[in-house]
Amino acid sequence: MARKRGREIDGWLILDKPLGPTSTDMVNKLRWEFDAKKAGHGGTLDPLASGVLPIAFGKATRTIPYIMDATKRYRFTLSLGESRTTDDREGEVLATSVHRPTDDDLRACLPALTGDVMQIPPVFSALRVGGKRAYDLARSGRPPELPPRPARIDSITLVERPDVDTAVFEVQSGKGVYMRSLARDIALACGTVGHISVLRRTKCGPFDLSHAMMIDEIALDKSTQTVDNADALPAPLLDVATALVDIPALAVTEAEGRILIWGQSLDPSDLTYSLPAVSQEGDHLWRAMIGEHVIGLCQIRDGRLRAARMLENHEFFGEHDVDYCRTPHGSDR
Repeated sequence: MARKRGREIDGWLILDKPLGPTSTDMVNKLRWEFDAKKAGHGGTLDPLASGVLPIAFGKATRTIPYIMDATKRYRFTLSLGESRTTDDREGEVLATSVHRPTDDDLRACLPALTGDVMQIPPVFSALRVGGKRAYDLARSGRPPELPPRPARIDSITLVERPDVDTAVFEVQSGKGVYMRSLARDIALACGTVGHISVLRRTKCGPFDLSHAMMIDEIALDKSTQTVDNADALPAPLLDVATALVDIPALAVTEAEGRILIWGQSLDPSDLTYSLPAVSQEGDHLWRAMIGEHVIGLCQIRDGRLRAARMLENHEFFGEHDVDYCRTPHGSDR
C-alpha cells in the first residue's frame, strides 16, 4: 500500500531535543506524529547534544535557511586531560595530558578564539570530502584532513569550574561553528587536551528554551482519538513568520504584494511606505507585510525591490480578507 502523503500543516514546533537520537530521527518522529506532508529542522544537533531544535512544517520549511544562518547560544562542559577521535565523550582516547589550566589560563585564551576565526571541523562531521561524508571516512579508518573554515564566534564565557578536570562555557555564535572544535581548541590553547562531555543549545535564532517542548509532551496517544478530535494536532504550532521576527518589517499594499508574489519588481521610490534608510543592495532583507500578515521576504537587487522568498502565492488574495488600512501594522520602523 502506498504511503499516505500526509496533511498540509504549517508552522514551527520547538523541541527540547533529548540525548541519544539524531536531529533527523526527531524530524521523522514528529512528522509521523503530526501526519505532516512536509517537515525539516533548523540546525543539526549531535546525538550527544540536547536543547533547542526548531522543527518546521509545511510553509515554515521555506524559512529554514534564515534559522540556519541565525545566531545561536550553547552551554558546554569541557573535560580536560583527554582528546577523543570525535572531540566528544563518544570517541576513543587519542592523547592524554596531566596539565590542568587555571581559570585565568582559560579566560586568557578566549579572546584569540572569538570573532571571525578559522576553525578546523571535527573529522567526525557531515562535511563531504571527495563525495563522501567525513564521518564515513573516519569510521573506515581513513580520517580526512579537513582544512580550516571561516567561523564567527561572538562571545565565549567561562561560567563555572566544577573541578580541576572540567570547565563550563557559554557561547554565542553564528552559522557553521562546531562546539566540539571550539572545546578542543580551548584546551590546546591552554597547553593541554580536552573534549566536550556535555553540550546543550539554549537558543537558535528567535527560539529559546522558553518555547521548547519535551518529546513526551508532544507525542499523541492515538488510542484517545475520537471522531471529534481526529484532526487535532499533538501540540500547537508557532506561526510560520515567527522565524522571521528578527528581520525588519516593510508594510506593502495589496497591489504591491501582488507584484512581489508574481515575481515582478518595484521601484523603491514608488512604494507607499518608505524603505528604512539602512538598506544595502543585495544584503538587507525585509519582511513584506500586508496588514499584520507576512507574505514573504524581499530585498533590493539591481536598484529594484524584488522577492527573495515568498511564503504566500497568488491564492492568498482570493482566500484571505485582510484589512488593508494605511497604517503599517507590525512595522519595526
